[in-house]
Amino acid sequence: MFAAVPDAFQRLWTPHRLAYIQEGQQPHPDACPFCIAPSMTDEKALIVARGKHAYVLLNLFPYNSGHLLVCPYRHVAMYDEATPEEVAEIGSLTQIAMRTLSATSRCDGFNLGMNQGRIAGAGIAEHLHQHIVPRWNLDSNFFPIIAKTKAIPRLLGEVRQELADAWPV
Repeated sequence: MFAAVPDAFQRLWTPHRLAYIQEGQQPHPDACPFCIAPSMTDEKALIVARGKHAYVLLNLFPYNSGHLLVCPYRHVAMYDEATPEEVAEIGSLTQIAMRTLSATSRCDGFNLGMNQGRIAGAGIAEHLHQHIVPRWNLDSNFFPIIAKTKAIPRLLGEVRQELADAWPV
């Protein structure tokens, strides 16, 4: 394609994410936030639910209110390195998270994804995690583009408590 020639792609420009993917921005292995979080209280770590092999927590830097991450407890970087048990539980927790978010926030859809490796944009490249981003019709606005501000209408602690309370036992 040539400059100024339209194509079929929409663009989401996220220059603020560059700090997470540049050389040297990965935490030291002893300081991995996804390894540390399970040792903290659920409230402090923003953990919504714990399974046997994986757990669910709110993203500290969400794209949308209710943006969740599903992480294995084990420090493993890539999806193909996860055990069958970890893969199954990550999938199961993702389904439960989607149902719980739908019930509590009445979202219209989801973006699900894993960025595998630094080159693919993983903010924490050394610890596998799946994103679950709830989406609403017309949830985009001018704030991120014009004001360089993302509007997140609810506090993380409130959202964590609501989801934890609604999480099936």
